[in-house]
Amino acid sequence: MSAVMTLVERELLRFFRQRNRVAGAIIQPVIFWILFSAGFKNSFSPGGTGTYPQFLLPGMASLIVLFTAIFSTISIIRDRGEGFLQGVLVAPVSRLSIVWGKVLGGTILAVLQASLFLLLGAVVGHTMGPLELLASIGVLGLMAVGLTGLGFLIAWPMDSIQGYHAIMSVFLFPMWLLSGAIFPIDNLDTWFGVLVYANPLTYGVAALRHAAGLGGNLSPLLCLSVTAGFAALMLVLCARSARRPAKGDLR
Repeated sequence: MSAVMTLVERELLRFFRQRNRVAGAIIQPVIFWILFSAGFKNSFSPGGTGTYPQFLLPGMASLIVLFTAIFSTISIIRDRGEGFLQGVLVAPVSRLSIVWGKVLGGTILAVLQASLFLLLGAVVGHTMGPLELLASIGVLGLMAVGLTGLGFLIAWPMDSIQGYHAIMSVFLFPMWLLSGAIFPIDNLDTWFGVLVYANPLTYGVAALRHAAGLGGNLSPLLCLSVTAGFAALMLVLCARSARRPAKGDLR
């Protein structure tokens, strides 16, 4: 536990000491929210109650979680190249501590940023009560564990930051686009609908909409079960991956 908390503290300090990263984490999703709202508000009907900017809130919060997962796990490659990770690997701590430290640090940062963003819903007329906010934080936590775990799983065996960015561009970002974050997922074409419903992030976004009091057409229990199951699966796979030596590790 001491090793885990040390790695978590390092992730938090690294984030808050980089002022440009802090500013980008806050400003970028707000800009995307404004631009998507202005550009697509007449293109999609969110259904049920609420406006399109309100509908878009959970989708943009999930984007914050995704970006945080990417930037927190890309440091694995940098730490390996700089030698820090080598020191951790030869220390008398389990490799599971590395997994928990990286995933927990990324999760805390993601939940903090995404929760603050959800509070901006008051600007477009959607104010969450205490229970809705707590439920949203819980769902964000599960999403963050799953996505940070996925980022860890991709980054661990790699030794190239450029290669990681390439995978992010062709895999992680399309995963967000196919989650129904910016469009309703009912009445989709067959082939496109298969991709959307096979995407675990779809259920995380839908669960977040339910938790935030914005409704949805998927069962809340199903959404929560898939999101929790995805998070648990990623942790198991990360633990297995961390036990295998990666390229550049000390033997």
